[in-house]
Amino acid sequence: MRLIMTVILIFLLAGCGYYSSKENKEENQRTTKNSTIEKTNEEMPAVERFSPLRSYKKDVNVLLLGVDSRGESSSRSDTIMLAKYEPLNKTVKLVSLMRDSYVTIPGYNKSKLNHAYFYGGDKLVKDTIERNFNIKIDHVALIDFQGFIEVVNLLAPEGLKLDVSKPMMKDLHISGEPGMRVLKGQQLLDYVRFRHDAKSDFGRVERQQDVMISLKEEAVETLGSFEGVVKLPEILTEVSNHMVTDIILKDYLTLGATFILNPVSKVETLRVPVENSYTNKYTKHAGEVLNMDIQRNKDAIHKFLSNEGIE
Repeated sequence: MRLIMTVILIFLLAGCGYYSSKENKEENQRTTKNSTIEKTNEEMPAVERFSPLRSYKKDVNVLLLGVDSRGESSSRSDTIMLAKYEPLNKTVKLVSLMRDSYVTIPGYNKSKLNHAYFYGGDKLVKDTIERNFNIKIDHVALIDFQGFIEVVNLLAPEGLKLDVSKPMMKDLHISGEPGMRVLKGQQLLDYVRFRHDAKSDFGRVERQQDVMISLKEEAVETLGSFEGVVKLPEILTEVSNHMVTDIILKDYLTLGATFILNPVSKVETLRVPVENSYTNKYTKHAGEVLNMDIQRNKDAIHKFLSNEGIE
């Protein structure tokens, strides 16, 4: 009975969440430059919008960008992840792309990957990743950091238990001894953005992946209960307030239902550049960069994504 109620509520509430997202998207598009996010569903026939709920069967690649703000001329992408969702395997594969990766940016010279957002928004980041690594990206989702805090607070109101090292305790305003701590809100954001230790950006990528895995567990637990389903409109509204995406209504509904009805059981991670495939290099125009072996990293990504063949 709970499963049936969940199916009905997910279908109805996801639709409500989409329309809230659409209203915010129209406002956001005025400030998001060179965006891939231009699709609309206003002309979608009612029979398509409200057809019986279907499970999502095919794999999908979504580019996740975390930025200080959505589209202002001075903003850069601080977090760059490619998430591959494999619904039949109940698996998500996360490829974290280091922002200092030295890549060819279409229409520009080689530079840091995160400079692509500064030059041309999410569209240029998408094009840059596709051309350098020969990957097809199906959708893009852009979220600002305030949104990250709010969504995490809703999915994990009690916080996440994470390992806090001694160097980061001052930045997180934590006293006592380092070790496992429960982090919430701004502390959690500071945790995933911290880079002032020996690991620098490499440590930050590790923490981002740890948090994504922990959030997956919280989301499965929260949204797998009746109370979580009732809470879904609030979660969707908060997400829509801080996220812009090009996922159309039909896919939005189907993906959301698939996530709920077939919870992800495994999250696999990869960091790019991979070990021993890069050198540190100083450039006059971009500063310190990670000068990577593009072919080696391209091969590593395709192998990690498993059913992606190199063309």
